[in-house]
Amino acid sequence: MDTEQQRDLLILLKTLADEQRLTMLGLMSQRECTVTEMAGLLELSEPTISHHVSKMHSAGLLRLRMAGNQRFYRINEIRLAKFKSYAANIEAIPTEPETKAADHAWIDALDWDDADKKVLRDYTKNERLTQFPTKDKKLLVILRWLSTKFEPGMRYNEKEINTILTQFHEDYAVLRRSLIDFGFMRRERGGGNYWLTPEDEKVE
Repeated sequence: MDTEQQRDLLILLKTLADEQRLTMLGLMSQRECTVTEMAGLLELSEPTISHHVSKMHSAGLLRLRMAGNQRFYRINEIRLAKFKSYAANIEAIPTEPETKAADHAWIDALDWDDADKKVLRDYTKNERLTQFPTKDKKLLVILRWLSTKFEPGMRYNEKEINTILTQFHEDYAVLRRSLIDFGFMRRERGGGNYWLTPEDEKVE
């Protein structure tokens, strides 16, 4: 198990280290559910369910299907299988750090122009930000990429925003402020809730 796999395993372990999420995992492994359905079945509030769904979705554990205005969630079997594979080989975690070349396959898979892909290659390694661009043009590329990690229409509290951004750089506060300042995300007055800027207001 290499260092990137270790980091991925830790994300999954932290995401699933909650009794309510484990219960939801079992429920959504059987069938698709909406937040409202899960709230009724588990006797929890919809904001509580949405909070857990957001964390599980950010970790790649859930698939989303839209039907009109309804959002149906179910388990991402491929991602769950990856977690099971990690757990089965947990004793293979190396005791010494491993030097690994950067993996740019995820960048090559993006339907972006070559100039924007070059920015991602220059400022990231294995899907983590290595430094902050000093030029706004390049920073916009980084912020555009980070904005894809959030689900359109979903409301996030500050803690949820920070948790997601920490996966890509430890200075989540700078990233959060930049997403707001450059218009990729909106925030309620007082900082209560955050959400992606709607498509018709997107930064060009």
